[in-house]
Amino acid sequence: MSFRQKYIKPASLTWLASALPLVAGVFIAFEPVHHFADWSKALSLAFGGASPYLLINAGLIGIGLRGAIRA
Repeated sequence: MSFRQKYIKPASLTWLASALPLVAGVFIAFEPVHHFADWSKALSLAFGGASPYLLINAGLIGIGLRGAIRA
């Protein structure tokens, strides 16, 4: 089983629930680059004001745990 087959499973609800905070964290962290301050603030508030680093780590942990489960 390759890396891609093991960790990237877009049809899995667990994978999608882990990828969402990861993508949101990256979007919030790169706010100085894309200058969407209002969108970044709204997205941050949607996740309870969590820091982007926490969101990224939570997403990576969820994807890693999902990949560790044998199907």
